[in-house]
Amino acid sequence: MTDRPVGRVAADTGLLTVIDMQRVFGEPDSPWATPRYAEAAAGVRRLLPAFGDRVAFTRFVAPTKPEGAWRAYYEQWPFALRPPDDPLWDLTDDFAGHPGHVVTATTFGKWGPELARHAQRDGRLVLAGVSTDCCVLSTALAAADAGIEVLVAADACAGVDDDSHAKALHVMDLYRPLIRVTTVAELLEAAAR
Repeated sequence: MTDRPVGRVAADTGLLTVIDMQRVFGEPDSPWATPRYAEAAAGVRRLLPAFGDRVAFTRFVAPTKPEGAWRAYYEQWPFALRPPDDPLWDLTDDFAGHPGHVVTATTFGKWGPELARHAQRDGRLVLAGVSTDCCVLSTALAAADAGIEVLVAADACAGVDDDSHAKALHVMDLYRPLIRVTTVAELLEAAAR
């Protein structure tokens, strides 16, 4: 996390993109459990009202047939080779009923044509979710490359462990002003102005 000022954030611009708040990452007995999932989920829940209908949720799912380097990846994680409608890939109960748009992808990064349609070209993405050091990072970098301003709510994200989370936040913050690391409180304070 940085001590540089975050600048003004208007909640009426941009899209809150909640990355992969799914059972596969939230359930403690899952091989891909994210240890601080509950803390990230609490941060996301605090942000949701400020963004109203400007929310997109993403879901990571396994491809039907892994290609290229993904073959070796799924050789390490064969438990995950399940169809997209398997309950493993469901959003956790606290997010399943939210009316936000859902983007499903077989890639770590969720930035692509579908998410781009929901983000205003001159707007921004506010990212939250899991894991900071994988899908959040991959989404942030691709969106920034596409010219979208990206804000990452550090305390509404969680990594595979605390050290990886902190390192990923540090790396993303190096991309200022394209990507800025902030907090839920700073986002909500700016939204209230």
